Amino acid sequence: MTPTALAETPSSVVTPTRLPLGISGSFTPEAPARDELASNDDDPVSLTSYRQKMAMSKSAADRPFLKSRHRVKTYGEVFTPRSMVDQMLDIVSEELERGEGFVDKTFLEPAAGDGNFLVAILQRKLAAIEARLDPSIWPRESLFAIASIYAIELLEDNHRDAQAALVGEFVKFHASHGTPCSPRTDLRRAAVFLVRTNILRGNTLTGRTPDGKEIEFSWWTRQADDASMVRRERFTFNSLREDGAFDLAVHPSYEPCPVHHVHKRANADA
Repeated sequence: MTPTALAETPSSVVTPTRLPLGISGSFTPEAPARDELASNDDDPVSLTSYRQKMAMSKSAADRPFLKSRHRVKTYGEVFTPRSMVDQMLDIVSEELERGEGFVDKTFLEPAAGDGNFLVAILQRKLAAIEARLDPSIWPRESLFAIASIYAIELLEDNHRDAQAALVGEFVKFHASHGTPCSPRTDLRRAAVFLVRTNILRGNTLTGRTPDGKEIEFSWWTRQADDASMVRRERFTFNSLREDGAFDLAVHPSYEPCPVHHVHKRANADA
């Protein structure tokens, strides 16, 4: 599925050419990545350039196009090969990797599958962070990169794997630089919270969750006076279909907090 690029400000939505909603991306994470949301083990450190690791991983053969004929017939589930994903993302490489404010450019995947578009988007952003920004701000900027990626997925197993794949890629990036990112760190906990908040399970066609509630996302706004601070504002997915777009005003917002403390702010406001 081709990701939809959200506007940089909540006033409009930019939608590139896309495949039918029934087509979703496929990414099968390595075994450790599937448990990233719940893992309690410290991560091994391998001080190799993340960009080099990413380039090597792209050489792997594309994964199967489908999981079962039943899922194709029932849900229209057909997976996009990684080679095609990369070709599509090349079209928006300016927003992903080179343009001003590339870290904060937002993308929405309406049919996420098990996460191959999401992982590819994050990989490109993280590789650009490594190449272009000072190492002292990589942890902060990597969290804003996670915060810029949104997705909806209908099927429970795909949804779970997509979340795990994103967290796994985030951990891999920091392991490449020897940055502590165990489940006990604020860095990891903030990333997990952002993934759980942005990568949601539901039906894109109806804009509702499996229990019938409105799909509700959070807009993460970096504060102009302090690049490490973020404000969270909630909005419904269905509001993107309306002329005014973004029903931010009807939902409570949160006080700005450091991006690596978003999980703490959520608990405090609960």
